[in-house]
Amino acid sequence: MLIADTALQNSPATSNSLTAWQLQIKQAIRDPAELCQLLQLPASMAEPAQAAAGSFPLFAPRPFVDRIRPGDPHDPLLLQLLPDSQEQLPQPGYSADPLAEQQLDQPPGFLQKYNRRALLVTTGACAIHCRYCFRREFPYQQLPHSLQQWQPALDSLRLDQSIEEVILSGGDPLMLVDDKLAQLVEQLSAIPHLQRLRIHTRLPIMVPERVCAAMLRWLASSRLQLIMVIHANHAAELDHNVAASLARLSHVGMMLLNQSVLLKNVNDTADQLAALSRRLIELNVLPYYLHQLDPVIGTAHFHVPIERGRQLIGELRQHLPGYAVPRYVQELPGEPSKTPLA
Repeated sequence: MLIADTALQNSPATSNSLTAWQLQIKQAIRDPAELCQLLQLPASMAEPAQAAAGSFPLFAPRPFVDRIRPGDPHDPLLLQLLPDSQEQLPQPGYSADPLAEQQLDQPPGFLQKYNRRALLVTTGACAIHCRYCFRREFPYQQLPHSLQQWQPALDSLRLDQSIEEVILSGGDPLMLVDDKLAQLVEQLSAIPHLQRLRIHTRLPIMVPERVCAAMLRWLASSRLQLIMVIHANHAAELDHNVAASLARLSHVGMMLLNQSVLLKNVNDTADQLAALSRRLIELNVLPYYLHQLDPVIGTAHFHVPIERGRQLIGELRQHLPGYAVPRYVQELPGEPSKTPLA
């Protein structure tokens, strides 16, 4: 994962000229000791966090940190971003590329794993370094960095007329500046057989100011059907500022879906998952996927057994309408689609 200064790429250098969301990225917390002090956590937590951050750095945007309960080392939002000494333990069965994405012989930044859809890995930068990230070992340095470098991937899209949907992923695609995104989406819109544009992002949750007027303009100007898959794991992530950012997206016709990862001590109870689904529905976001954890190096302490996940989905079905129950799935390399688990 790249340090998120990529968000400032092609932008003026002075803080006064940065947009509100870029300033939030610039001011994100990178030092575990600073985070522990700010959240009134025991000083003893800082040293092991510093060690774990050596291989995968801390990156914590302040709007998200503001939602963490001070003094609570077990807060479910904190556990998603604070480096943990367990990340450094040997983990049999966990690898750097659990989905075998790096073995695909395709143009840089272009991934096609499923029929009729293709994915563009637009950047390695994120607004938060999720400790369970399945692409934390991805070779982001090989990605295209200009529209000219994207041409081989765009040519692949043009040549395959069966592809009807393109997915912008990363990292987080919304970490790119709006001018660059607008140019890329304009190129995609010019491919006649493409019908839908899907964006996978955590930014409207991490930094709600990212849903700005410039972003809404290029979204609204595209002829493609717009779908955004946000990523929230716990209801506490969805405060009033996030609600406002999602409302702005709905206003320009964006279909909103949510995907979560089932994480030990974060959302592995039926009450937590039900509260998340209810809050999402309240915000006009459809609970879409609940993912089984991808076994990437450094994440084993988040593992929840599949049988426990199935039990949780069964409990949700007893208390929620069907549309509010996410599909519990696992991604397995080489399979033609996500594998349903319940």
